[in-house]
Amino acid sequence: MQFDDVILGRRSIRGYKPDPVPQELIEEILGLAMRAPSSMNTQPYNFYVITGKPLEKIRAGNTERMLAGVPQSREFRTGEAFAGAHRERQIGVAKQLFGAMGIERDDKEARQDWVMRGFRQFDAPVCVIITYDKVLDGSDDTPFDCGAVATALVNAAWSRGLGTVINSQGIMQSPVVREHAGIADDQVIMKSIALGWPDESFPANAVVSERKPVDEAAVFVGFEE
Repeated sequence: MQFDDVILGRRSIRGYKPDPVPQELIEEILGLAMRAPSSMNTQPYNFYVITGKPLEKIRAGNTERMLAGVPQSREFRTGEAFAGAHRERQIGVAKQLFGAMGIERDDKEARQDWVMRGFRQFDAPVCVIITYDKVLDGSDDTPFDCGAVATALVNAAWSRGLGTVINSQGIMQSPVVREHAGIADDQVIMKSIALGWPDESFPANAVVSERKPVDEAAVFVGFEE
């Protein structure tokens, strides 16, 4: 693919084929992703790539604990709930997804099932957990660097025909993730990325989330001089 094809074509994939993804292909994608810039080349990130029975155990543990009302235990800061324009955009994409899936506003069972898909990593065959070195906890640059490598990862995957969706639901129950992924004590769990071959028959996969226009996001200074 050309660069523009990747950037403009990529979308978040929430329905996957069960087909396995070769380890060699994932290693290739990670190698590309790690060309992303990081502050003074610190490269604070690490990846735990999980599939098979360990991933099944994480899915089961996440859903069981969440349904039982166990409080979430994300390790990276969660921040305040969205409000204003940010909340409106969150609601907007939710409406797009529910519309594509035919989930009505008052269908509590279908909405609950949709939420549980997130805790199951959207039933993708692979989950990539992004962690960062605990010694850098509190650094302003580290989250930026992890975001950069995550963006590069999802784009590299798309260029190879793979779909992804960056999410936090899959790491809400960090003790479960740590146990079954074998995450080292010197790492902080930051994000998870579901990865696999897109199921083109899954309605939500056709959803393209809206973006605000450039003239709303950018301020140009000095160009008229």
